[in-house]
Order: sequence, then structure tokens, then C-alpha cells
Amino acid sequence: MRRLFSCLCGIVLLWFSSAAGAAQSLVLRVADTQPGDYPTVQALIYMGDLLNEWTDGEIRLKIYPGGQLGEEKDTLELTVFGGIDINRVNLAPLNSIVAETIVLAMPFLFRSVEHMRATVDGPIGDEILAAFEPHGLIGLAYYDSGARSFYNTKRPIRTPADLVGMKIRVQNSDLFVEMVKALGGNPTPMGFGQVYESLVLGTIDGSENNWPSYESTRHFEAAPFYTLTQHTMTPEVLVMSRHRWDRLTAEQQVLVRRAAKASVAHMRVLWEQRVARSRQVVLAAGVDVIEDVDKEPFMKAVAPLYEQFLTEPKLQDLVKRIRAVRE
Repeated sequence: MRRLFSCLCGIVLLWFSSAAGAAQSLVLRVADTQPGDYPTVQALIYMGDLLNEWTDGEIRLKIYPGGQLGEEKDTLELTVFGGIDINRVNLAPLNSIVAETIVLAMPFLFRSVEHMRATVDGPIGDEILAAFEPHGLIGLAYYDSGARSFYNTKRPIRTPADLVGMKIRVQNSDLFVEMVKALGGNPTPMGFGQVYESLVLGTIDGSENNWPSYESTRHFEAAPFYTLTQHTMTPEVLVMSRHRWDRLTAEQQVLVRRAAKASVAHMRVLWEQRVARSRQVVLAAGVDVIEDVDKEPFMKAVAPLYEQFLTEPKLQDLVKRIRAVRE
């Protein structure tokens, strides 16, 4: 609570500063925990350029990358309260707020990146975004977050049996904890910034993430076995504070939503480039990348999680409809 209060005070000061310096413009404060060169941040810059162009400078985005406004849990709360206008966040901290978001995080839900994109770009994606509104948030768009796979310090992982006994870092998420348990590993919830040191010290044996995160953090140096299980392809989401949204004109709302949607295509181009570059770096370093993975045993091991976590009929129906989506 003290940390949140400190962040909120900082936001208030930023708001007054922005208002004083841009009396003729609507300046929307945007948060992202990723560094400035990351595809999501670059997509937000692109979104801001579009709004600036379309409105002749009437609407501008002030972007704070690199976690300047706090970790995602803090910035999400501030967005609900109206202290931050727009926020790019992982779906994990939203699972306890918007029930529908946990469906997109379920393991092996998506057959491919194309399947995931077809789902979130269509009616199902819009339906889930609409579910944010009663919780003080306006869902604007989805950004790619890649396919997450396991990496470790000990050995190649080809079957769930290879995970038995391994201490695997996971996000602070009940779903991810239970997923690693179901696969035979020992889940260890831990902040992302602690992973590299923990791998080096042996506090954990492995973790799981996408290509860019595995490469940019240099985790591949400490954990040189990377198995492309691609167990989740959960997208990230761009949300806006409903407090700010309700103060926009109808025309401004249309432009903000349009610019957000337009930024998705830009982000995806940058994302694909980033994945290719990260993959090249990792392979050049001699990492043992296991690509020929039989996913069936992994899928069978985590199948009970669908019954455990998706107890509401509406969530079970959502899974059926997503699986029926064609790429």
C-alpha cells in the first residue's frame, strides 16, 4: 500500500506538470514496464504519432517505459483509479479481476501464433475486451507476447519426466504454479528481475519465457537448454482508465481506439524481427535448442487444469469457441 501511495503521488505530480505544460493539448500518460526499444513501447510511440497527426496535436501520448511508473501490479491499480491513462500489461495480474482473461492464459489453448491472432482480432477478442469495462478499464487492443517455452541449467527437456525435480521459476500466478506441478516440476514464484542471479546461484534450475526475453536478459548464458514446448501464447493487452475514457468526446474515443488497433500491426512486424534476432543470437552462442518436441504428453499432463480453473460455463464455452477458430 505504501508503494502504491508513493506511485500515486508521483502520478499526481506528473499530471499537474503535463497539464501546465500543455494546456491546449490532451496529454495521455502511458505506462509500460518494457524498455524503450521493446516492440510494445515502439508500438505505443507509433500510436501516439498517429493520434498527434490525426488531431493536429490535440491528443498526445506521454510514454513512460522501463517501469518508470512502477511494476505492472501497481500500474494496473493506478490505471483503475485514474492515475495512469493507458497501460500495456500482461494478462496474469488481470486474471483475478476479469475472469475471461484466464482463458487466454491456459496452456496449449492456441495451436499456433496465427490461431492466437485470429482469435483476438475477431469477435471473441472484442468480447473479452468488453469484459474489462465493469472493472474500471477499457480494453483497447492486444499485443503479442510470443510463445513461452522452458529453459534450464541441467539437461534437455523432451518429456514431462525430464522436468521432475527441477525448480522452475514461474510468474506469481496460481495457474502457472499448478501447470509446472502437473508437469512434474517444482514451481518457484519469483520476480523476473531475480531470475538470472537465481539461475547462476542454483536457487532455481530453470524458467520459461519467449525468445526475446530469454535472449535479452542473457538467461541463455546461465541456462543453455531451451526446449520449444510453446506451452502458452498468451497475448498482452492495452487498457485505458475508464475515468479518463468517460471524459473523452465520442470522436476522441473513436480515434483512440482506432490508433490502438492500428498500432497492433506495427507491433507485430517489430515483434517478428525481434524474435528472429534473438533466435540468431541464442543459436550463435551454442545453446542446445530442442525443437523436435512431442507436445502430446505435455498437453495430456496439463489437461486437468481446464477443469480446475475454468469452473464457470461461460469460460468453458469460450474455450470451445476459441478452439473452433480457424487460422
